[in-house]
Amino acid sequence: MISTFSTLVMPTVGAADFISSGSTGGIAIAMVIYFVAMILIGIYGYTRTQTMDDYMVGGRSLPPLVAALSAGAADMSGWLMMGLPGALYLSGLVESWIAIGLLIGSWCAWKWVAPRLRSYSQIAGDSITVPSFMSARLKDNRFVIQLVAGIIILFFFTIYVASGMVAGGVFFESIFGVHYHVGMVIVAGVVILYTLVGGFLAVSWTDMVQGIMMLIALLLVPVFGIVALGGLGVMGSTLSGLEGQVMGDATFSFSMLGSGAAAKVSILNGFAWGLGYVGMPHVIVRYMALRSPKEAVAARRLGIGWMFLCVLGATMTALIGRALSEKGLAGIKESLDRVKVNPQESIYLVMGEKLFPAVLAGFMLAAILAAIMSTVSSQLLVTSSAVVEDIYRGIKKKRLLGAKGINTGRMVVLAISVIAAFFAWFRTDSILGLVAFAWAGFGAAFGPVILLCLYWRKYTWQGAAAGMAVGAITVGIWGNIPDEVFGLFQVYEILPGFLLNLLVSWLVSRATYKPNKEIDEEFDLAIKLASATQEEINSALQGRKVTPVTVTPFAEVESEAQASS
Repeated sequence: MISTFSTLVMPTVGAADFISSGSTGGIAIAMVIYFVAMILIGIYGYTRTQTMDDYMVGGRSLPPLVAALSAGAADMSGWLMMGLPGALYLSGLVESWIAIGLLIGSWCAWKWVAPRLRSYSQIAGDSITVPSFMSARLKDNRFVIQLVAGIIILFFFTIYVASGMVAGGVFFESIFGVHYHVGMVIVAGVVILYTLVGGFLAVSWTDMVQGIMMLIALLLVPVFGIVALGGLGVMGSTLSGLEGQVMGDATFSFSMLGSGAAAKVSILNGFAWGLGYVGMPHVIVRYMALRSPKEAVAARRLGIGWMFLCVLGATMTALIGRALSEKGLAGIKESLDRVKVNPQESIYLVMGEKLFPAVLAGFMLAAILAAIMSTVSSQLLVTSSAVVEDIYRGIKKKRLLGAKGINTGRMVVLAISVIAAFFAWFRTDSILGLVAFAWAGFGAAFGPVILLCLYWRKYTWQGAAAGMAVGAITVGIWGNIPDEVFGLFQVYEILPGFLLNLLVSWLVSRATYKPNKEIDEEFDLAIKLASATQEEINSALQGRKVTPVTVTPFAEVESEAQASS
């Protein structure tokens, strides 16, 4: 199970042989332009960062377009550009159910989680991280939830960041023939720089730019591919003739339903992927950063539209690429044959290089870096916030605010980057294995907790803590049981983990529930303000303990922190 999903989430690049020496100059120019643009956005973010809220959630000031593309780019890493096309190239449309499941899950999260989470996170202690929201919502005065959740985030996302650095190093090694460690340092250095300096605003705006790059690239590659192939009719007839063809361990099917029990399990697992969205800290923190709950509607439409087009582009890239290869056109087959490791995952790289002029090819390849870097930067920031806002608060029982909090967050970003780089330096396969079930781990641990926090007023912190632990443990055990033991364990581990979390959360909460007037008032207010503007929220919060969202200078925040301590 782990190996299957690791292929999709964290693909291996091995396409060095097909990049001609004459094109590397133009590709390098495109890469330099891309890196400089990301750093400049980081500097812009630095000039806009004045408070702890600014650094961690952008002062809750993200416009719908930025929030939508940032959430999408933070999620859609190398799997979209390489893993998914590779799986589709080998097995056909049956592999598209993962994309469909994610698309449905994302729509549901934007529809039912985003607006209420945006209002509730401000009402419940003006929370700026997912764990701090859970703790404030459930009145966990011991900060047990915050501490445990922070540790989970710290562990898994450090490994996640390391795998992204591995991908960046291998990418440069493949494209330019430079040493793996040199490429890793280049990618890591640029990501660390704009994340360290600019914080959430820089990460969100770079994510938006990177999301646009990914969209353009995934639309252009199949367009140019279909021209080279000679039309969609040629693609359809070619792929229909491949029905049942075996390549490696995969059997190609042009039908989305496939054949046999394995195909049915693949469909179920594909839908199960969608459950992860409500528990992904680096995704749903974008919901909390919206300018207002009301703008979640526009963000949902933009985000789902972007995601649909990207997934469609990735799917068409794989199918057209397979047809080009079978027809012996554009040198696709010859280029893939020279790739030593997982050649199917290089189909986008091959098509980008073969079908476009050098500089434009550089843009196409930079889109892969955009997918990798957007995810790494988001994970770095969420991990930093977990340490500063959650683990520190869980231990010290107070928040780090103002310049002290921001600077501590920056130091944590640097420290985590160094640790992640250490793991990435050795290119260990174990990292990829952890990435394979990290999505399930976060989805099963946090997803049910978020849903119950938003929609069940009698939910308790004891139920949340127990459910979170059970969900994470279930994923860890289930995901490491060999598929051969029993067919049931071929089901993606997020599904049993998610369901058991819900069950345990409900049972423990029923046993530990005590009426709480403050919780009831906040719950009702969150529902009332779930479609409100920021002005309406600020008006409703006047006279309450929660301070309305404003850009507060360092000095005032520091004096406030001193007064509260």
